[in-house]
Amino acid sequence: MASDTRLQRIVIKIGSSSITSRHGEISRRKLEKLTDEIVMLKDAGHEVVLVSSGAVAAGYRKLGCLDRPDTLPEKQAAASIGQGLLMEAYSELFLSHGYVASQILITRSDFSNEVRYKNVRNTLNVLLERGIIPIVNENDTVTVDRLKFGDNDTLSAKVAGLVDSDQLLILSDIDGLYNADPNKHQDARLLENVTEITPEIEAAAGGSGSTVGTGGMKSKIEAVKIAMASGISTFLGKAGVPNILADAVNKQARGTYFNGGTNGTSLDQKKKWIAFNSGPEGEITVDQDAKAMILEKQQSLLPSGIISVNGQFEKGAVIRIVDTIGNEIGLGVVNFSTEELVDLDFSASVKQKPVVCKEDLVCNLDFSLSLTI
Repeated sequence: MASDTRLQRIVIKIGSSSITSRHGEISRRKLEKLTDEIVMLKDAGHEVVLVSSGAVAAGYRKLGCLDRPDTLPEKQAAASIGQGLLMEAYSELFLSHGYVASQILITRSDFSNEVRYKNVRNTLNVLLERGIIPIVNENDTVTVDRLKFGDNDTLSAKVAGLVDSDQLLILSDIDGLYNADPNKHQDARLLENVTEITPEIEAAAGGSGSTVGTGGMKSKIEAVKIAMASGISTFLGKAGVPNILADAVNKQARGTYFNGGTNGTSLDQKKKWIAFNSGPEGEITVDQDAKAMILEKQQSLLPSGIISVNGQFEKGAVIRIVDTIGNEIGLGVVNFSTEELVDLDFSASVKQKPVVCKEDLVCNLDFSLSLTI
């Protein structure tokens, strides 16, 4: 495979098991290896964002727990200890090479609110342009389950889309995607290049492979879907392999490469936010003519095509558009509130005003239902 020598913006996701010891504490040796490899990328001129797990894993023993805690308060308490330890270690190691690291803690609501989404994007862009290494993690100390990303695989894909990354590198304790579970099937084959996430690939995705992490292969496939739809190439490989980051950037590492943008999808920032971060607040059912106009002719949704309206939303909210049997057509920013849509008299002037403009529609993302938040 040909190497890639372009200067790139790279998002790196590292899992808990890849930076902690078998006792669940921060491994200085593993952190030194990771930071040394990131420094190599920085010295080569690349911009790097690090999405790092490990706060809970690093903190729970300091909290007095023998095993990783199960309750939310204990996890949040462990994270409040571990996040400080993690950042202290990262900052010290990067500073020893002349690079400054910054901390960004994100909750799901930071992405679902468009203003805060733009603010996070602007902050990250300033840091990257100034040569800083942003270290991103979910704010586990305050986030409740219903507002969580679920795992840092998903978070890393959303961050990659947020900063218009060229590559997403997901490092874990597994060396790529196989066509079957290699722990159960000796003849399992590593898939080196993937251009489409098929039902067969999804079926092969299993559970979490580590006792200190939260994301398994299934979560990584979900993250890859987001990245691919955003036109971002993704690599999945094993963190412990020497020079894994530089080799992955140059397309020479052992692992799985997922080619972004091969399906012709190219989403701008507005549509990335609508598709993956907004969280639909309601639902509109449309007839077959409206469905055809949206999907085949790529037209706006007009009032005459609406059959029913569900949910309470205001003008400017993101809503889900479905057909008469419940299949999702797309997501879009609505120009009317629920009350206005229910009370429309379909006069000639109103008929011509789009309920959702085509510029604010995102369609043909058949997996968006499971990925939107």
